[in-house]
Amino acid sequence: MKNAKLSFREIREKQMISVAELARKAGVSTQTITRIESGGPCRMDTMRKIILALGYSVEDKDLIFGSNR
Repeated sequence: MKNAKLSFREIREKQMISVAELARKAGVSTQTITRIESGGPCRMDTMRKIILALGYSVEDKDLIFGSNR
């Protein structure tokens, strides 16, 4: 288990990845990353892209986005 109990933003910051860099790696807009970090909605496909861009596997979804998504 990587970074259990850390928020999505904390995981990104711990890896020293900017919003712009994560957006580029995931193939989404910076506005999308900012919206999701603020608790906004996120489609399953977008979650998958972000998880993989952070270097995690899809099975780690709950660690990154919490179990309520």
